Amino acid sequence: MSQELLKILETLEKPLRFASKNGFVNIDKVKDLDQLVDSLTLKALSLSLTPSQILAIEFLRESFENYGELELDTKKELIEKCLKTITKLKNDKLYPQNTLSNIDQETQREFSENKDLSQIPIQYVKGVGPRIAEVLGKKGIASIEEALYYFPRKYEDRRQIKKISALKPGTTETVMGRIILSGKVRTKARELFQAVLSDGTGTITLVWFQFNEKYLRATYKKGKTVILSGDVTLGYNDSPQIIHPRPEDIEIIDEEEELDKDFLNLNRIVPIYPLTEGIKQRRIRKIIKTVVDSYCPHISDYIPKEVKQRKGFIGLNEALSRVHFPSDSDLVVDLLDRNSVYESVPHRTLSFYEFFLMELGLAFKKRDVSKMQGIAFRPTGRLTENLLNKLPFSLTSAQKRVLHEIEGDMKASSPMNRLLQGDVGSGKTIVALLSMLKTVESGYQTALMAPTEILAEQHLRSILQYTKELGIRVVLLKSGLSKKVRDTYHEAIKLGEAEITIGTHALVEERVEFKNLGLVVIDEQHRFGVMQRAGLKSKGKNPDVLVMTATPIPRTLAMTVYGDLDVSLLDEMPPNRQQIKTLVFYEEKGVRERAYDIVSKKIREGGQVYIVYPLIEESESPDFKDLKYATQMAEELQNAIFPDFRVGLLHGRMKTEEKDEVMRRFISHELDILVSTTVVEVGVDVPNATVMVVENAERFGLSQLHQLRGRIGRGEHESVCILISGSRRTEDAENRLTIMEKTSDGFRIAEADLVLRGPGDFLGTKQSGLPEFKFANLVRDARILSEAREEAFRIVREDQTLTKHPFLFQEVIKRWGHRLELAGVS
Repeated sequence: MSQELLKILETLEKPLRFASKNGFVNIDKVKDLDQLVDSLTLKALSLSLTPSQILAIEFLRESFENYGELELDTKKELIEKCLKTITKLKNDKLYPQNTLSNIDQETQREFSENKDLSQIPIQYVKGVGPRIAEVLGKKGIASIEEALYYFPRKYEDRRQIKKISALKPGTTETVMGRIILSGKVRTKARELFQAVLSDGTGTITLVWFQFNEKYLRATYKKGKTVILSGDVTLGYNDSPQIIHPRPEDIEIIDEEEELDKDFLNLNRIVPIYPLTEGIKQRRIRKIIKTVVDSYCPHISDYIPKEVKQRKGFIGLNEALSRVHFPSDSDLVVDLLDRNSVYESVPHRTLSFYEFFLMELGLAFKKRDVSKMQGIAFRPTGRLTENLLNKLPFSLTSAQKRVLHEIEGDMKASSPMNRLLQGDVGSGKTIVALLSMLKTVESGYQTALMAPTEILAEQHLRSILQYTKELGIRVVLLKSGLSKKVRDTYHEAIKLGEAEITIGTHALVEERVEFKNLGLVVIDEQHRFGVMQRAGLKSKGKNPDVLVMTATPIPRTLAMTVYGDLDVSLLDEMPPNRQQIKTLVFYEEKGVRERAYDIVSKKIREGGQVYIVYPLIEESESPDFKDLKYATQMAEELQNAIFPDFRVGLLHGRMKTEEKDEVMRRFISHELDILVSTTVVEVGVDVPNATVMVVENAERFGLSQLHQLRGRIGRGEHESVCILISGSRRTEDAENRLTIMEKTSDGFRIAEADLVLRGPGDFLGTKQSGLPEFKFANLVRDARILSEAREEAFRIVREDQTLTKHPFLFQEVIKRWGHRLELAGVS
């Protein structure tokens, strides 16, 4: 038994021994025993355990799930049983092997033989050594496991290589030939580097317009034989050419090499791996082939047989082997094409496997929440009906549907764990308030946590406006309160006199005690760390949780980042919401004057304006030399361009008090123009703001641009968003701006942004908790993700503790245990 497991068992044993001492006289003194057992057993399950240890730990975990509701005698019996189990575990006298007859014997054998490949250094693979190990380390390959999960970025079909004379323009081809000419060429327009290949049937020219001459001359010398692939086009005199082949992808073939006997680099579908400086394609291919051949047979497969049969999957070890080195019967897969990946059994198996483990983890999280004893609210309608009768507008059908979903959760005995998604201006705040009032009607307190004090104050103003005649007490906890006021608020919260508490991270402070917290509403969820959200939830006894986000989340991400939450969508805008006109101006003479004319006109009509810049101040980086920056432009706009208007400056380096003061001046119309960075991206309502100008708009992501646009159009006046693009822009940047011009639908924009930027950039991996996959891709493999989720949730419904699949359970805990520990919060 490992020292780590022994330490956990001893920590668990102490309170149980204390509770059972002297005929259980201390049993009522041991508080939160169920939470302690849950936390420690989960930690234990993340270790490397034997099958019998897994079952014993899982028994301890399950035994205490409803501990608080048990009769005293039942609690005593339970503690005695668990102490016996811990003693057997510590003495390694647990469950003879034949009691595990329900476990597949082949799986047991694999489990016992399996080594932890993450602990075997790559250096000890034949052909590696210290220098190459250091090079591979730069690409994140330090162990055998990391090498196995370092996948090709593309494939080349080298089973039959076409003769150069048979190549057709407009196709992607693999070419092999001898270099008969190479060097720099001068034309009237520019310099370029060329290498001419011949295979005896014809010639093809490789062309580089941007090049390192020294590197190309040294690598592609006359007389060498090379193999490469690329897009064939027609060049000078209609001769075939390949423009800008990646130099690292061009493989040099040794003179003495017997081509017809090379079945690693030729005569097969060949993997092309991402490279780093210091290692060539053939070297890394040979290393990974050695790893695959030596270690793939030892890879255990945890996908249940019935799932593999239902879906037509192969074993994980075979899938890994064939993704690296496809067999002759396999397809040549285009890794950028979703259909190509889906139609390949090895690739589909591997993607499913990664998604499946993650979705099992999420299913456990959801299971744990559903098994908790929460609050079954019984709203009377006294407050909500009063408010609804006085609203100056009618709820949309989407708001009514979502309120019905939330009320259903609140009336259930298990805690609500729901994500409320809605585009900017879709009416999330009133939905949240009505849910909070249902809580108050039922005799409980509610808390709303916002990411900034400005947003918290905005919520306070809004809630007070709606509830001023309802006779409920609302308090706002923020920095800067006097000790007397703060103490008064703390006392009111502790006594239950404050029915609604609003605040920022101050709400999770230890001093804040609620009498009976029933509902936690978290606004703009992605701005909070996991521990802050867990801290607020811990202020009550399994309170309901409603998470609101104005950043539309594409379906594939909702199934991963928020996969343990139920999702409600506000997919309908209120009828009085003004449509925002979006104009895209590309950098040319007179463009900025046109934009400034619109700004002047709108201000003279009584409106206010945001002007957003990508940088706070000038950067020394050459990448940013063409970008405008906020501090300089605020001065220029005030003194030279808009001397008759009042200009303010807001950016992230200002102190909180300074930012709040500037924002308050803008809200109260003491400023006409607010020059800012993206700190205005989320949340604050200024109904009078009618213009949003974004400079260097090509530098912003789609969802970010959409959030900025959402700061205007909140009043009754027509609003306009002006996106000014600099002259240096990519094709992707132009696509983003075109999408912004054509649609205001936040969900369509979010889907497009996910495709353009990829999942990591879309949410920011570290902040979002977005899982990192080795092969699976959330955009490309959305169909596989849906299937994996369906199968994972089916298994957990049928076998809640995975007792039939203990090795699968252990693998899930190993990969996702740190997330499961904060079930329903992360």
